[in-house]
Amino acid sequence: MGISVLTIVRNRSAHLAQLVEGLRRSDRQPDELIIVDMSDEPVEVGAASFPVRIDRFETQGLPLAAARNRAASLARHEMLIFLDVDCIPLRACVGLLADTLSEHDSLLCADVRYLGPDDARGSWQEWDLLERGRAHPVRSFPARGVREESNAGLFWSLAFALRRSSFAALGGFDEAFTGYGAEDTDFGFRAVAAGFRLLFVGQAIACHQYHESYEPPVQHVSDIVRNAKTFHAHWKRWPMEGWLRDFERLGLVRWRGSTLELVRLPTASEICALRVE
Repeated sequence: MGISVLTIVRNRSAHLAQLVEGLRRSDRQPDELIIVDMSDEPVEVGAASFPVRIDRFETQGLPLAAARNRAASLARHEMLIFLDVDCIPLRACVGLLADTLSEHDSLLCADVRYLGPDDARGSWQEWDLLERGRAHPVRSFPARGVREESNAGLFWSLAFALRRSSFAALGGFDEAFTGYGAEDTDFGFRAVAAGFRLLFVGQAIACHQYHESYEPPVQHVSDIVRNAKTFHAHWKRWPMEGWLRDFERLGLVRWRGSTLELVRLPTASEICALRVE
């Protein structure tokens, strides 16, 4: 089975260049890289030893579900590896995900390590990224092999893989989720409900490049409230509860039982104060 690596990008050309560099260094290179480009100015990618297809998606905001579905629709191969544009796949990542997909028709998550502001800003060595990268505090990966995760809420879309036939069987990401938030949690829930196992793959490491962020992500509060309500209408439970609690504490939302309302948008000073350094 061939490998299609899929990524979506909006105004992060430098991050994209490092993702492509990681693929160039991979022990097993993809059979193609599909880039869905939502940037204000079209992105460009340098020469690669594998085919690269850039698809322009003229849109507003961050329609993550629609963009990922668009990328999958362009893929020519059976094994789909979705990488966030901020991720640098390390040398073994693509091969391990592909080998695991060959054995398991499941939903796979790669082990993401978080880099600091000054990491991978130019040339880099893999050992240095491994030394600097911080593991996620909640998601636990095996030293090698796979570990089945029973909590579908721990699926993340930063770096994951599944077979194209399985993606099609699930109907892709639900485009009722517009903008940022909850579309990946819904996808994980639907995959597990459909009988797919969620597997965390040890040593399939991708390093997440730093970018400006806010905690909680108040710049996306409108999207998050709308998508949380869409999720709750289907699953009768709330996603992103930590963020919703923070929004409530800040007076941005009113959240009681099965009711969630957007009260106001954050001020510029509030956004600035919540920037993660």
